[in-house]
Formats: sequence, structure tokens, C-alpha cells
Amino acid sequence: MRIDSLPNPLVIGHRGAPGYRPEHTESSYRLAVALGADAVEPDLVPSKDGVLVVRHENEISGTTDVAARAEFADRRTTKRVDGHELTGWFTEDFTWAELSTLTARERIPEVRTVSAGFDGTEGILRFADLVAVVRSAAEAHRRPVGIVAEVKHADYFASIGLPLDRLLAEELAALEFGTDPDAEPLIVESFEQSVLMALQARRVQAEFVYLIERSGRPSDLVARLGDSAPSYADAMTDAGLAALALEVDAISVDKAMLIDLGDDDGAHPTDLVERAHAVGLRVYTWTLRPENRFLAPPFRDGADPAAVGRWLEEFVLVLSSGVDGCFVDQADLGVAARSAAGDRADHRDGGARPSDVGGSA
Repeated sequence: MRIDSLPNPLVIGHRGAPGYRPEHTESSYRLAVALGADAVEPDLVPSKDGVLVVRHENEISGTTDVAARAEFADRRTTKRVDGHELTGWFTEDFTWAELSTLTARERIPEVRTVSAGFDGTEGILRFADLVAVVRSAAEAHRRPVGIVAEVKHADYFASIGLPLDRLLAEELAALEFGTDPDAEPLIVESFEQSVLMALQARRVQAEFVYLIERSGRPSDLVARLGDSAPSYADAMTDAGLAALALEVDAISVDKAMLIDLGDDDGAHPTDLVERAHAVGLRVYTWTLRPENRFLAPPFRDGADPAAVGRWLEEFVLVLSSGVDGCFVDQADLGVAARSAAGDRADHRDGGARPSDVGGSA
């Protein structure tokens, strides 16, 4: 199923608007829509009692106040998730009633000082809460607002009796979200293709997107096949893309996979989008951020990692690849880049330059 009711390229509020507010909070999502996001992205992990919680990871000490809560001190533990050993506090060890008492905080306060000023002012959300926020924001702004739901660590959660395909399918049915793709567009994405296939088998109506890293192997395939598991790079060959097109609607890749910085002629787009489009796949990319810490070296301005660099130049270069959507931490910057990229495409001789639309401000 393909979502055609939203603009192209799509500007997706990555975890809301975490450039301005702590990620995955109500104010972050509402601000993203107010700043022009066409859709917003919640990451989904489960609680102990099977409630879908909106957090980037199941280990939540970096984005909540759980570590400061004496009553939860004994929940600190070490686990192995998708091959990585992690120590902290995990959503699957708490009921939703317990998680609902936590407050959110900024993940990278040394970079996002404005956002960090809102630490402790809001609680965390369930997926059902996020759907209500999106519906309210769509009504307020009188336009459709999509949800791009990322299913996290599905193979791991299935192994401990919390199957995310079932939990998400049941929740979507109960909320009746995604049944009308024009009014409430739904995209579901994951780094594990097996959960996308399971959701399709459950007849979830959505556009399905396979997330792809620059290196490594999908954790679900490693769990089943070990060292013989195909790599993400295998999926990026022409044959790999053609095979994916039979099972998913789109891929979503690290922005570094869309730009070539090493050519003597200067930075330019790679051919990945062109090759994916040739077999019928849409392409999304993550994550466009304006700070030097996140920009490719040619677009940094000075040595301060937290300083804003020449973000518009990088954003426009990424969009010039022909990508169908981008995840951004500041939706207004994504909208500005889309406008600048459109101007550049429409007026190749003397059109708007990045500096004319705000430059590195």
C-alpha cells in the first residue's frame, strides 16, 4: 500500500520536534505539526503489561527521570538486546501505570540546550495518546497529518512474550487509525523485515518501510541465521532492491547513503534513489539536523559541535537525490529545505541559493 495523500518529498517530524522540545512528548509532536511537518514519527516499545509506549529505546534512563526515582532503583539491570549489552531501566520491566509517573528529559542537553529547559515538564506517551494528539493537531491545522510508526526490537520482544506485530495490529484496530489513508495516513517502518511481513499478514493497512543501516546485518536475521545472515549492504544491490520491492513499499536509509562527498567535482547525490525508484520502491532518509555534530564535514561551520552549520546546503543536496521523504528534528527547517530544493529544481539558472533562504542561521 502506498501513501499518496501527503506532499512529496514528505517532511517527517522525527520523534516530534526534538530540536526544540524533549523527544516523544506531546508538546514536541504538536510543535512539529505547527511548524509544517506532514507526518510525525513515534518509536514503539512495549510495557510489561503490553501497552505500546512511545520511546526511542526500551532502555529509558537517557530520556526520562527514572534513574532519579528511588522507588525504581531495584529495576536497574543489564540485558542483551539485539546483540548489544545494555545496563539501565527497561520499559518491559514496568507496567504502564508505573511508566506514566515518569517525566521526559532531553537526550543530548549539551547540544539541545533550549529543549533541555523543558526537562521534567511532561510525562511520556502511549501510542494511543500520540494518535489522539495527531488527530487533534490535524483538526486544528485543517490538513491530514500522518504517523510513521517505527517498530523497535521486534524479534527481542517476541522472544520475551511481547509480540509487537500483534500489539500494534490490535491497537490500530481499536483506534481505527489508518483505515482511511487519505485522512489519516499510516506508514510502518522497522529495521527488521520479518515484523513488517507479520503486520502485513495481520492485514494492517499501511505503507511498509524497511529501514537500512550503512553497515551490519538485520538483528532478526542474525537471530535465525547467525553468520550466514545477509547484510544490509546485500539489500542495496540491484538484485536486493528488486527482491525488497516484492515485499515492502519503501526503504529508509541513512542520509550518508544518498550523498557522495569524495568526488573531485564536489558533493553530489548517489544513484541509490534512482535505482530504488526503478524497481518501484520509494525512498526515505534520516535524519536531517542542523548542528555541526550531525552535518557532513563539508557543511560544518567552525569547531563547536553544538553550533549550527550550513545545514541548508546539506539538506538541499540530500533532497536533490529525489528522495520521497526526510526525517527532521526541526520541521520548519525541513519545510524551508523542501522549498529551497524546489526553487533550485525549478530555476536552475539563477534560482534561490541556500544563503537566500536563511543559510546557516
